[in-house]
Amino acid sequence: MRRWSFGSWVVLAAIALAAPFGSAHAQLKIAVVNVTKLLEESPQAKAAMQALQDEFAPRQREIIAAQNDLRAKEEKFKRDAAVMAESERRAAEKELRDSQRELARKQSEYVEDLNIRRNEEINKLQRSLLQEVQAYARSANYDLVVSDGVLYVNESLDITAQVLSALQARAKEGAAKTPTPARPASKP
Repeated sequence: MRRWSFGSWVVLAAIALAAPFGSAHAQLKIAVVNVTKLLEESPQAKAAMQALQDEFAPRQREIIAAQNDLRAKEEKFKRDAAVMAESERRAAEKELRDSQRELARKQSEYVEDLNIRRNEEINKLQRSLLQEVQAYARSANYDLVVSDGVLYVNESLDITAQVLSALQARAKEGAAKTPTPARPASKP
């Protein structure tokens, strides 16, 4: 069960205060949008996540290769440690420790960079979704659209599906307008 946010209380208070004056105006047109659903299901969100995956795939492959290399070195060390000279064993142990540190550093940098880029993309996507919701609300003449913090809403007020359809249409328009990149001319 969701808790009421401060913003929800402000919206309810504004509606309550406006109610006595409602006879002078037409009935308020109110709707709800599930922003989480839009972030999960919109083509723009899926495209952004795929772009991130494509951007970070080479580094992920590099880390996997380093993990496999380290595992092979560890297995070789375990197999050969009994027959190694003391100095050779110490050098191998140092090399393993250095490799483990390097791998941990690469993994940490990868996760940090991925999180930074994911946050950038989510922020950009949230701004885009907000603009789309606002454009849809204006075109459909809504007086109030709320998202998070709603404890209950009648499904007839939920315009998430309509906004999602508008986002899908916009994605198709964008795909139709995007020219295919020209291939560079090969050098003789």
